[in-house]
Amino acid sequence: MKVLMLSWEYPPYNVGGLGKHVMELVPALAKQGVEVYLLTPRWVSALGEEPIVELHPIDYTEGKGVPTNLYRVASLSADMSDFFSGAMRVNLNLADRGRKLVEGEDKFDLLHAHDWLVAHAAFSLKHAYGLPLISTIHATEYGRSRGNLSGELQRAIHNVEWWLTYESWRVICCSRHMVDEVGRIFQTPLDKIDLIPNGVDPTRFDRLEGKDLRDFRAGYAMADEKIVLYVGRLVYEKGVHLLVESVPRVLDSFPWAKFVVVGTGDSMDSLRQRAMELGVDQKIYFTGFVSDEVRDRLFKVADVAVLPSLYEPFGIVALEAMAAKTPVVAAGVGGLAEVIVHNETGILVHPDNVDSLTWGILHTLLSPDWAAMRAQRAYEVVVRDYGWMEIARRTKEIYERVIRERQASPSA
Repeated sequence: MKVLMLSWEYPPYNVGGLGKHVMELVPALAKQGVEVYLLTPRWVSALGEEPIVELHPIDYTEGKGVPTNLYRVASLSADMSDFFSGAMRVNLNLADRGRKLVEGEDKFDLLHAHDWLVAHAAFSLKHAYGLPLISTIHATEYGRSRGNLSGELQRAIHNVEWWLTYESWRVICCSRHMVDEVGRIFQTPLDKIDLIPNGVDPTRFDRLEGKDLRDFRAGYAMADEKIVLYVGRLVYEKGVHLLVESVPRVLDSFPWAKFVVVGTGDSMDSLRQRAMELGVDQKIYFTGFVSDEVRDRLFKVADVAVLPSLYEPFGIVALEAMAAKTPVVAAGVGGLAEVIVHNETGILVHPDNVDSLTWGILHTLLSPDWAAMRAQRAYEVVVRDYGWMEIARRTKEIYERVIRERQASPSA
């Protein structure tokens, strides 16, 4: 089975969980006997980690989770100041490279597109070569904007998302929340949607078990401080502003807390400013971008991981914290409310509610034994239900179904 997959993100270029999802899914599919050719834009990263010359497959034989058939397509000519138009120009390059792949290789069985940013290239390849299209919808503009599609860009993205679900033979969503959202806002028939959750690789954290991380931890907090960790984009929908507002309230009852905020985003400056206004800037460490290795170590040394999201289709960061055996406090929204069982595998708090968030953090810090029991249960759930091989197996089943249906269709 040969699949041409398109993704806007792929490490080291990650914006959210999509890139991580694809990075883990592709090698797991390979172990299931699926040959994946991955097509993704080539970006120049701030750290200079991104190759910017080759258009041929890049064989990272020693790089974990990196597929041999990886094609990075030029995007440097696109003016991304007009994001939607820039994305469309990148799609022209993706489609052109895809055509060369399809015409130069043995027959591909299907296309798999991840989210709207690669949709136009997927449409072009689908109609040019009669390939069935599967899409994974990781999030929607409607959900990110909490139903307020007032801007021209928001409406344009929403329309492409609808078009992608319409053009797709089947649509994959990562949570029941997302199945309901896609069915409701795009009027996608529910029998066309498949639910496959995101996953996590617990071995990333298992290898750190028993290691002396005290020197590493000292770079982020004093020995007597408890680390409250946030990992994710610094944007409004992630609710980081609620976490900053909770800091003085937490410190009133637990002055030994240290807040470590990992990530970048449009809200960075306003969050720093608000921390200064509240007089807690010395208690919040905004790390900016960190490597995967540093992030994994932070999960292992943290005393609680906090996800205060206002909108969360799934919450892959929650799985990472659970895999690291870090107690989790999360807003009860979207996929988070499906992944975490309140008082069993984590603490769920009321969304968009600083008082509730404060309570959840304090409850975890003040009851470490109970928190540790929840974290152990969460780890067991992750190992049982969210391994990438199981997710790849279920994805392959959808591929096989679509191939059978395509072969049986009158136009085949």
